[in-house]
Amino acid sequence: MRKIAFGLVGMIFAVGTLVAQGDPQPTCKMCPGTYIAKSEIDAYIAKAVAENLTDQQTRDIDIGKAHIGIGVVHRGKLASPAPESVAEHDLVSEVYHIIDGSATLVTSPDIVGMKRRPATLETVRLFNGPGNNGSSVRNGVAHELKAGDVIVIPAGTGHWFTKIDDHINYLMIRIDPDKATPLKDDAASKAYLSKPR
Repeated sequence: MRKIAFGLVGMIFAVGTLVAQGDPQPTCKMCPGTYIAKSEIDAYIAKAVAENLTDQQTRDIDIGKAHIGIGVVHRGKLASPAPESVAEHDLVSEVYHIIDGSATLVTSPDIVGMKRRPATLETVRLFNGPGNNGSSVRNGVAHELKAGDVIVIPAGTGHWFTKIDDHINYLMIRIDPDKATPLKDDAASKAYLSKPR
């Protein structure tokens, strides 16, 4: 009988706790979904090749507690790393999904020769917020990226292309919980694609 009583008290406490916490609500009220067609991704890649561009932001979406940026990146052949080409972003984490091509990407949170990126850079203002560049990394892990692969790069982690075989194209998802980057919608994307840079 005492076990049943204790069980009932425990159940009443649990129910009371749930009621006190309230019913969870969506963090993004009445937010629409965002669709990006393959043809638009292809148009960004074509623009990158034609205009010698690397990183382009297709969307920056408010999802309530964070922004999510969708970028399309094209990088050409690279025999050895460019000087000061280690990148690190203080607030924005990145996820790469490789569309085609192959490359070696080295990651490490231990960056050598860190220098602050100027706040005026387009990539800082519009794509990935404040961060640093570096000359190399310590204890780096080399990732051999190819079509279909995914890599997650947390904010604060250095990342560095040390070799690109011919080219690499990838979709970049930027997770921005501090909302450091400005929003970009479908109309802004179409306007960007419609004119030369």
